[in-house]
Amino acid sequence: MMNGNTLEFVTYCISGLALKLNIPQSEVYNKLKSSGILYDYLIPSYDVLHTFSAAYVMEDLEEFMKEKGVLLS
Repeated sequence: MMNGNTLEFVTYCISGLALKLNIPQSEVYNKLKSSGILYDYLIPSYDVLHTFSAAYVMEDLEEFMKEKGVLLS
């Protein structure tokens, strides 16, 4: 379920990944969406993920994107 807090967290993650990976936010969003990470992992796992540090979450998402093949190693 996407409420205001979840939406804010997803937006924060997309923005943080865009900065970390040096790619546009729209590209990060498209990669997360097309790989299933957005709706199958990030949103459902909000309750747990938002308790971790930003650095941990960005690293976790970057590694998951590599595993899913939407980001080169």
